[in-house]
Order: sequence, then C-alpha cells, then structure tokens
Amino acid sequence: MSERNQPMLAVEKVSGGYGDVDILHAVDLEVRAGELVVIVGPNGAGKSTLMKAAFGLVRINAGSVRLAGEDITNVSPDRLVHKGMSYVPQERNVFPTLSVQENLEMGAYIRKDDARPQMERIFDLFPRLKERRRQPAGLMSGGERQMVAMGRALMIEPKLLFLDEPTAGLAPAYVHQVFDWIKEINAQNISILMVEQNAKQALRIADRGYVLATGQNRHEDTGQALLADPEVADMFLGGR
Repeated sequence: MSERNQPMLAVEKVSGGYGDVDILHAVDLEVRAGELVVIVGPNGAGKSTLMKAAFGLVRINAGSVRLAGEDITNVSPDRLVHKGMSYVPQERNVFPTLSVQENLEMGAYIRKDDARPQMERIFDLFPRLKERRRQPAGLMSGGERQMVAMGRALMIEPKLLFLDEPTAGLAPAYVHQVFDWIKEINAQNISILMVEQNAKQALRIADRGYVLATGQNRHEDTGQALLADPEVADMFLGGR
C-alpha cells in the first residue's frame, strides 16, 4: 500500500492490557483520513482499553499500531502528541484550578508559533468558553468542562482526535450538543476515533463503527449498517 493510501490509524491484531492480563485479543481497527469512527459494545468490552492502547497508555503485548504508516506501537503519549494526536479522557480531563483560558494554553504547550488564532477558533466553536474564559474550569458544569477538554485537545490542531466517552454523565441536552460539536470538528478534516456509551446516537453520526465484546472484534461496518443489523441491535444496542 502506498503512503498516500495508508489509513490515518491502523490497529492490527493488538493484544494487551494491564500487567500480564490481556484485555484485548487480536483486535483490528482502522481510521481513514477525515473519518469519524466509533467503538461501541457492552461494559467491560475493552473499548476504552483499545483507545488507550493506541495512545500509548496501555501496554501492547502483541500486534501493532501505525499512524499514517509509521509504527507507533507502545510509543509514549507525549511523543504521539508531537505527531498530531490528541486524546480527551473520560475523567479528570481539565485542570480544575486553572481558568478556561489557562486550560487552553496548556493544550498548546508543544507549539512554537502563536497559538492565539487557534484559541479564537475554539472560542468560535464554543462561545460559552469565551464568555467564561477567566473562570476556573473546576467551577463549570459537566458539559462546560467537556467543552474545555475538547478545546484544549484542539489547541495543537491535531490530525487525529481520540474521544473517550465524551457524553458520560452529561444531561440529555448536553448529549445532543456534544454530538453536534463532534460533527463540526470532524467537518474540519480532523479524523476522530470515539468510544461512546450512547451507541445509537454515536453510530448515527459515524462513518464507520466497530462493535467490541470481551476484548474482541464482533462487528465492523458503516454506522448506518450497524444500526440496521438486527443482531447488533438486539445484542449490543438494546433493540431497534
């Protein structure tokens, strides 16, 4: 395969986990340039573990991860950030004592150029953050903190963004808003890999999806095809 046709992210036969215990078992996954790809499945399926393994946060014991053809298996997260990857964890994803603006500035720590234009673009995406740029992030609502976390991850202008359960614990009104933000970010030609508990809503906006169960691939298809698959709906989506 030529470099031009390489997927943005290629996870191939990855097994790994915590210590000597493998949570993932020969998992495959691919994110192509500009795609929004969603990982869904039951609790304990290994969804977040897979994302963490691809980002160097969980040890890979077998298999490989490639970024645009370059082997990044078990490469440290700080090096991956320099390669254009950003990761928004589910929990503890803001610096609570720092202001909104300081959180965004922390996201730009690797930049050597002027990051202010990118900060203004983030304020355009999240006007609420501009209004509250001086407020400590820890005093904001869950939905507002999610804006801060996503905004900080965007400060390096990543080519690949990882989102781990971005709607977890949010009020229903914010859930819809988060999905709208994700679509808008993806429309800026940023590839996205997302783990999400609101599986049906996530698959509706996804180009493609992967269903994991017990740390293994069970289904892979377009988001719409997975939604229409009766077996997937009955076993993994709570029915149609």
